[in-house]
Amino acid sequence: MEKEPNNFEELFDKAGNYAETRIDLWKLKATKKSTIIIATLVAKVIKYVLLFFFIILLNIGLAIWLGEMLGKVYYGFFILAAFYLVAGLIFSSFKDKWVKNPLSDSIIKNLYD
Repeated sequence: MEKEPNNFEELFDKAGNYAETRIDLWKLKATKKSTIIIATLVAKVIKYVLLFFFIILLNIGLAIWLGEMLGKVYYGFFILAAFYLVAGLIFSSFKDKWVKNPLSDSIIKNLYD
């Protein structure tokens, strides 16, 4: 006499398979999101490093040019230093509004999209 399959065992097996499939799906989604975030971050870092070098070289040229216009090369460097000091103070006053909040919103948006 052949043993009939137990519906409970079948249901238990299907539930286990479903759970494994859901875990695999979650892993794939997490991998996709983290890959997108990392790729975006790397691209932005490269862009900002290149922009940084451009700005540094531009400022050195501008400082030398201003200094020559004023008679002493170091005057140009002092003027630019004062400009960046003022810009830094203004930035530090508004950093939450200009950087922290938009960056936090962007990260959260990328995680939950």
